[in-house]
Amino acid sequence: MKKKIITAVVALSFLTLNISCGDDFVDRTPPYSIDSENYFNSKADYEQALIAVYDMLQSTYQNVLLGEIASDNTLCGGESATDTPGFQQVDNMSHTPVNPQVKNIWDWMFAGVNRANYILEFKDKTDFEGKEQIIAQTRFLRAYFHFELVKWFGGIPMKGDARFKLGDETTIPRSSAEDVYASIEADLLFAIENLNPGPATQQGRVTQNAARALLGKAYLYWADLGDGHPEKFAQSAAVLETLIQSNAYTLVSNYDTIFENNNENNSESVFEVQYTDAEGGSFTCLQCSEGNVAVGFNGPRGYAGPLYDPGYSFNIPTQETYDFFEPGDLRRDAAILNIVAWQAAHPEVTYSQGYEHTGFYNKKYIPRKGDLNIPDQNLTNPNNYRSIRYADVLLMAAEALNRGGLDDVKARTYLNLVRQRAFGDANHNITASGSALTQFIFDERRRELVGEGHRFFDLVRTGRAGAEIDGFVEGKNEVFPLPYEEIQFSNGNWAQNPNY
Repeated sequence: MKKKIITAVVALSFLTLNISCGDDFVDRTPPYSIDSENYFNSKADYEQALIAVYDMLQSTYQNVLLGEIASDNTLCGGESATDTPGFQQVDNMSHTPVNPQVKNIWDWMFAGVNRANYILEFKDKTDFEGKEQIIAQTRFLRAYFHFELVKWFGGIPMKGDARFKLGDETTIPRSSAEDVYASIEADLLFAIENLNPGPATQQGRVTQNAARALLGKAYLYWADLGDGHPEKFAQSAAVLETLIQSNAYTLVSNYDTIFENNNENNSESVFEVQYTDAEGGSFTCLQCSEGNVAVGFNGPRGYAGPLYDPGYSFNIPTQETYDFFEPGDLRRDAAILNIVAWQAAHPEVTYSQGYEHTGFYNKKYIPRKGDLNIPDQNLTNPNNYRSIRYADVLLMAAEALNRGGLDDVKARTYLNLVRQRAFGDANHNITASGSALTQFIFDERRRELVGEGHRFFDLVRTGRAGAEIDGFVEGKNEVFPLPYEEIQFSNGNWAQNPNY
């Protein structure tokens, strides 16, 4: 049986190589070894360690999938009510501290933090040209993982620029959410200051504008934290305005093409998590897949027909989500597959109805034909995750400008840029101001970003989750519980989130 990984919080990741030589080989005394303490002797060592940090981004497929299921956009689906109980519980808001999928998010995001901290712990060991670029990318990635953790769990333990080790869980306290956002801010400001301007030198690499976009997003979340921090709206608007005025991005003219495999890293992509169909994992190690596992989970069960491959029928949009789109909105049929209408147009299509079948599937991240899918069709899909799109940036800037009382004229401009692409004309522009404009921005975020894992957290941060999500308990479900094992390991050092 595979040895149980405790958690990234208490794991010490290191590489050890020992070569013992017999009489027929050259004797080396002491044996050659590379471990965590004598690594980082060259630029190549830092680069390899950085690639390992990037690698943990691929496990965020579950954050997207489960974040969407938690919202009012979709139902869990699957084969039956007992298919992946952890997903079903989150959908019903009945999850407890014993939930394997929630625990995966904790484990995998902390693994990303720990890998980043490994580099930062030894950032001063070896000097070479271009090291500040590596450190800046590392700090962006740590901020990215910290942002995921604080969204899901609230305050978390942090250890600065050092790896967690065994025993830390009993001595290092949980930092407040405020402190986590302050750390995210510091990391991203460093990244903005030190990353080279312009496009990435390699697809998938962090850019200066990606750091601006994530910082603007973090400020929005921070603005709604606790009793509120209205000054953060101005900070969000300022950093996002810098990104917009850089003219580095444009909206893809045809929304229907944004999520196709041949249109990845496009003019609208601010930051994408890169996936490939050439190397997969298995159900014993889903995070080991280099493909987007969520895509296979989204596919129609037992599907046979043109364009799409079958999947496990999870994360199925509701009728209410489908109907939320306005007449003439071109995004609806680009974002949601209506299987009944599709079958009517293609009579050769067959499929099986899964649990909670609505007739709708997440078309943005649905398996497509023609992929290699090595070695598993459902676990190794190449669809990149569009983590931050320019449309999202425009809507975040509109929200910050409006909710911060800064500039409703400019807020409407950014909102209407998104709507003009959605309808193909300017006849659906919004003219409202104040709180009415705020609601239009909220509604537009739902339509524009449906299926991308943002809705639950948008509802929570703006205090609307209790009214929109069935089973949501205010004062409890704004965050998820720390895994039961973490509370046990900490020996009482970490308190559980309220009401779990």
